[in-house]
Amino acid sequence: MNDIHFDALRRQMLVDIEAHTQFVSQQTGRTAINERVLEVMARIPRHEFVPPEIMPYAYVDTPLPIGFGKTISQPFIIALMTDLLDISKDDRVLEIGTGLGYQAAILAEMAKEVYSVEIIEELAKGARGRLERRGYRNVQMRQGDGYYGWPEQAPFDKVICTAAPDLIPPPLLGQLKPRGRMVVPAGIPDAQQLLLVERDGDGRIRTKEILPVRFSQLESGDRE
Repeated sequence: MNDIHFDALRRQMLVDIEAHTQFVSQQTGRTAINERVLEVMARIPRHEFVPPEIMPYAYVDTPLPIGFGKTISQPFIIALMTDLLDISKDDRVLEIGTGLGYQAAILAEMAKEVYSVEIIEELAKGARGRLERRGYRNVQMRQGDGYYGWPEQAPFDKVICTAAPDLIPPPLLGQLKPRGRMVVPAGIPDAQQLLLVERDGDGRIRTKEILPVRFSQLESGDRE
């Protein structure tokens, strides 16, 4: 496959995202994805972030296996979660679950700074290389337990989790700024919900269920 072919597949991906958005609009309350999100996804070569053996499927609107029992989320879910964050160009964003680095690349093009945590060393190393080769200088990465966030860099304007805890980790709530937003899938494997979490100016937390989802479980070490 050449670049022209991948460009055509990427355009089709955007069409599929728009169609999927319309299909679930009654559940999400959204009839369209923000144009800024779609413009960024139209620029980023998703096929360069996936393993070579699944490159032909990089733009199909479905999750894809990436090893270690993990997947890269389907493009629609990535677009929806990014849209829900409502990222501004001055935001500092925390990502839990770097995976292959594709979501971090999207965040890097929309926010001022991105801090991404990945618990699997091999995935963290691979994502760092991909992001560096693409020239993203506003992404900092660490290999570690995402349950605890990145307290040394907190607080954050936005937080996104690409793996699902049973319950929202309290450390992540604590690292969210007033008037900040978090998008996180949570629940047991067969009963997960994508949640939008908002902290108001007085520090009060409001949580809204957006859509039933199925994500890999958030791995974590021992907790006190």
